[in-house]
Amino acid sequence: MAYQSLESLPVVGESQVASLLTWPLIIDAMEDALKEFSAGGVMQPVRQIAPVPGQNAFFAAMPAAGSAMAVKIITLYHDNAGTDFPTHQGVIVVFDKENGAPLALLDGRLITEMRTAAATAAVARKLAPASVDVVTIMGNGAQAGAHVGALAAVRDWKELRLWARDETRGREMAERIGATFFADAEAAVREADIVAAATAATEPIVSGAWLKPGAFVGAVGWSGKDGRELDDAAMANIVIVESVDAARDHGGNVRGSNCDIFAEAGEIFSGAKTAPEGATIIYDSVGIAILDAVAAKLVYDLWRAEQ
Repeated sequence: MAYQSLESLPVVGESQVASLLTWPLIIDAMEDALKEFSAGGVMQPVRQIAPVPGQNAFFAAMPAAGSAMAVKIITLYHDNAGTDFPTHQGVIVVFDKENGAPLALLDGRLITEMRTAAATAAVARKLAPASVDVVTIMGNGAQAGAHVGALAAVRDWKELRLWARDETRGREMAERIGATFFADAEAAVREADIVAAATAATEPIVSGAWLKPGAFVGAVGWSGKDGRELDDAAMANIVIVESVDAARDHGGNVRGSNCDIFAEAGEIFSGAKTAPEGATIIYDSVGIAILDAVAAKLVYDLWRAEQ
């Protein structure tokens, strides 16, 4: 490939990402990325996070080099919820691993949204009950819809529920995704086979006492390194993370409960570790850079194939 100067660096926007990226493709890619990470094939620092002075917000940088090489720069503005501005905004720069040249600048908002839900779906495909009656979504933000789409690619279900603290927005989201709105969190979680927690909670919203034995819980919400979505009883189950170091550094559920971590997801995918049959599984996600790098490289390759 000929050297490409910055003057001609392509920009791949959100609409192009949406037209190129499908759930089956990104779910498979996230499984491969997590497997690569746990096998030691990735170099990445723990996510660098800076609180934004005077704002309920964070600014983060996430570089990674493995089969793909990229850096994501992203903002998380919690108070943007319900406004014209997304809570997550950012860009990803993809680099050529062979020579270090930048290849493209990609919109990072949708890639982040999809890779987060796709990683949950990849782990659920491996560890969630094979037969699913009830799926519960906790939250009314972008991840609510994304998790419905991603999980639908790996499991069928009979009933979809949604709980949210903001009842008005929760009912709107429930109608949008075809779910039944539950005003009571416990009622929403009871008897659910899969629970996806995607909120900005600072205190637990899901109790382990409510969980159906053998359920799969994906917790992806993040409101800072000490924010919690799951209580200690929930975290006493089989806990799977993307990265032990990342979870211990800024995973509020892990830090707050001081729980045992059974395995990284990549270890489960590779067969290095096997979760006990019928166990209640907690997949606690904080998001790691190689997921963004692999997802962005996937989009870039799909975009290139159409040029």
